[in-house]
Amino acid sequence: MARKLTITALARAAGLGVATVDRVLHDRPNVSPRARMQVAEAAARIGYPLPAALRGAATGDLAEVTLGFVLHKRGQPFYQRFAAEIGRACAARADLRIRPQIRFSPSQAPDDFAKEIGALAGDCQAIAATAVNHASLSRLAGDLARRGLPVFSMLNDFAGSSGSGYLGLDNLRVGRLAGWMMATRLQAPGKVAVFVGGTRWHGQAMRDTGFRACLRDHAPRITVLDTAVNLETRAVTYEATLDLLERVPDLSGLYVAGGGMEGAIAALRAARPPDRLTLIVNELTPDSRSALADRYVTMVIATPLEQLCTDLVDQMVRSVLTPGAKRPPPRKPDPLLYLPESV
Repeated sequence: MARKLTITALARAAGLGVATVDRVLHDRPNVSPRARMQVAEAAARIGYPLPAALRGAATGDLAEVTLGFVLHKRGQPFYQRFAAEIGRACAARADLRIRPQIRFSPSQAPDDFAKEIGALAGDCQAIAATAVNHASLSRLAGDLARRGLPVFSMLNDFAGSSGSGYLGLDNLRVGRLAGWMMATRLQAPGKVAVFVGGTRWHGQAMRDTGFRACLRDHAPRITVLDTAVNLETRAVTYEATLDLLERVPDLSGLYVAGGGMEGAIAALRAARPPDRLTLIVNELTPDSRSALADRYVTMVIATPLEQLCTDLVDQMVRSVLTPGAKRPPPRKPDPLLYLPESV
């Protein structure tokens, strides 16, 4: 009788460690597409029995999955890069043929996000979106979930308990990082301001909360002004920043907790010399990189998009292939920090 093949034999044939092969066979995270392919090819050579998805990777007869993504701000470099990273993460999967469908909401209105999510619902097996918090969107996520269509939140947890998971930074932690830098940079009593996009971005509200809490803990001498709304637009942020500089001549710092940082950078370039005001923003773009180099921006807190998109696609695929299975919540990646000497 032929001897039963072991995982050790498969690992030897694949040129990988037993632990790595075990993760591949049990579809656990932190496995590269190349490792999946090596295991699949080695199993085909020695006759080791594989799960269906890995058998497809070995034979080239790959199962196809269609995933839908809704972003916004089509013209902004950050979201253009986000879309590109989603495409790369889908293409990198060696065990499946993933067809990404990426749409952009024309505005930040809840109805526009709902329309784009609804447009994907008929063709896709899982959906992820960067949407605002609104009762209509959490209801939509719940309705789709009951129909067997998982909905994931990206960057801002709009779906909450109705969704299948949140993929993004720990926003409270992001705010505390901004507060720590502000406290460290400002060694004397002063006034600082915070911009958020609006009341429908709960992730930004969490950043505002973390920012204020950190300053209370480490720099109670610093006064934080009332939170201002910039609608995440460059034009509103530009005018609001100029108005702040005029009304509060002793303003020492500004934290832009969401979008619109380009307006704050442009206003400081027009009204102040570099290094006079501590400006902290989110996401590394051509504008923020240039402002770091010119010392108009003190720190950029950025989302590791490559890691985020890899984790996102993995979570979406798992929800499709093993519906109803209990999965650990998605991990929150560590933010990337950029300083003037980093760029």
